Amino acid sequence: MNQAIHFPDRESWDESLKAVCFPVLVHGMQLTCAITGETLKRRYGGPNPLEVFCDNRWDLEEEASDLIRDQQEDDQGWVWLS
Repeated sequence: MNQAIHFPDRESWDESLKAVCFPVLVHGMQLTCAITGETLKRRYGGPNPLEVFCDNRWDLEEEASDLIRDQQEDDQGWVWLS
């Protein structure tokens, strides 16, 4: 894992976005990553998006790391996994 990118275990479900949001520290600066419940369900199945995220955390964090390295943040500084 790239030490400049660190994922604290502070994921949460955002009802208004219908997404699991999780923070990431990149060289000490905080960004927010997110993946919709629909995307999690399509990829992995399961009724509870937060549990599905936790069960697949390593793969999702690796995917987010790749997007961060490719500078795929949106205008608000969020990284969305699709």
